[in-house]
Order: sequence, then structure tokens, then C-alpha cells
Amino acid sequence: MQIFVGLGNPGPKYAANRHNIGFMALDRIARDHGFGPWRGKFQGQVAEGRLGDEKVMLLKPETFMNLSGQSVGEAMRFYKLEPDDITVFHDELDLAPGKVRVKTGGGHAGHNGLRSLHGHVGEAYRRVRLGIGHPGQKDLVSHYVLHDFGKADQAWLDDVLDGLSDGAVHLAAGDSGRFLNAVSLRTAPARSSMSAQKHKAPAAPDPAPQESRSPMQRLIDKFR
Repeated sequence: MQIFVGLGNPGPKYAANRHNIGFMALDRIARDHGFGPWRGKFQGQVAEGRLGDEKVMLLKPETFMNLSGQSVGEAMRFYKLEPDDITVFHDELDLAPGKVRVKTGGGHAGHNGLRSLHGHVGEAYRRVRLGIGHPGQKDLVSHYVLHDFGKADQAWLDDVLDGLSDGAVHLAAGDSGRFLNAVSLRTAPARSSMSAQKHKAPAAPDPAPQESRSPMQRLIDKFR
């Protein structure tokens, strides 16, 4: 069994915040893969289902971001799981909006949700880092992450969420490469054949028709 964890803050006030992209990822996976209904457990909301051959529980902690590790630690102990059975979806300031990366272990880089997870379960869990960009100044970070995605973000955000869902089976199977490829097919799709035709160089004009007159007629024309 595996646990996919989405980081965020509970309640409608925070639902569309950049900080809640982890919740959004799990909601899209649950919807697309027919997971059971969300129910309260482990100080959070859980939904159970399968991704390919793997049994997976989705967990959205409701402890607020800074205490996320409490919820995850409780679920791990209940199922007797190890950190490498946990995959955490979270917002990442150090990646451009729409970029997705997978990482196992390492520091928390000041992310309070990850800091809490480090304290409760260690650092050897897998992370899906979801780029939201950086506001440019450190003192603007708190306002930025607790602010809703803008209208201009909706197109790439929806593509990313669809890509995460498309690749979820590969992620559960431990194939990060195929997972990231599925995301890339949504966020940077290959040009269609129609699009390629639009950019193709125009065809050369047809050659002039062959002269149909006889050599004698052409010679006479020269002296007219």
C-alpha cells in the first residue's frame, strides 16, 4: 500500500491558493481514477482506490500546512509503512509555474509543510514538486502562496493537473520517468500535423507550361 499526500490548508478560504496545489492534485487523481468518497480520518480527508496494480490512499491533512506531518505520521503508523511508501505533492517556489519535478529525500528549503513532515516521518519520502514561481522578494512569499491562482494561470494549471492524473499509475509503479513524460505531454504537447502544415514552407509555383509551337513558328516570331 502507498499513501499519496497533498499539502494545503483546509476550508473554502484557502481552496484556490497557490499553497493548495497539492490538494488540487489529489482531487484530480481521485476524480479521474474512480477513488472512493472522501472521509475524515488521520486528522485529514482520505480516499481509497487503485492506481494500476497498486492500492493507494490519498490523504489531505486538515491540520493546516504547518502541522501536516502529524496527519501523515499517524497514517504511516496505522498501516506500518515506511517513508518510501509516501509520495507528497506540494507547491515549489523554486520552479517556474507549470514545471514538475520528482525528488526523494533532501532538505525542506523552508517549506513549513515539508518541515513538519521531516519532523514526523523523516526525510526519505518521495516528493512531487509543483512549480508555482517566486514573487521575487522573500518578504512577499507568505502573501504570494496564500493568494489564489490568477486567471492567467488557469490554462497551465489545468494542464498540469491533468498530466499528474495521466501519469499517476506510473508514479505508483515507481516509474518517475514515464510519470514526468505523461505530464510533459499535457504541458508541452507535440505539434499536431495540422499545426505543422501551417508552418510548412509554401509550395513552389508550378513551372511554366511547355511551349507548344513548332521551332519554325518560334523562328518566324523573332522577325516579326
